[in-house]
Amino acid sequence: MEENNDKAEIYSQRVRAGKRTYFFDVKSTRSNDYYLTITESKRKFKDDNYSYEKHKIFLYKEDFAKFLEALQDTVNHVKGELLSEEALAELERLEQEQEHLETEPAVEGELKWE
Repeated sequence: MEENNDKAEIYSQRVRAGKRTYFFDVKSTRSNDYYLTITESKRKFKDDNYSYEKHKIFLYKEDFAKFLEALQDTVNHVKGELLSEEALAELERLEQEQEHLETEPAVEGELKWE
């Protein structure tokens, strides 16, 4: 567990999504209070170099349940009310494909968000 300012990272998970990568990091304060940071990192090409645009959300443990409920309600609304049958079928196919990939062994040497 490395110290980063006064915060210790406890757990980290990365989700790659095209040009974007999402990082879900559980951290603790000096007083062992836990929170989650959600970081979106988007790779951009500028002046023959790559750079990364980053956006971060801090989610505190007392808000986890409300956040999860709102996220699930929003996803269900999009799936149930906004997507066409064809788009929903494609999304479900992609979700099943992703579940299949998650059961395969992980590749060693993956990068970690610092």
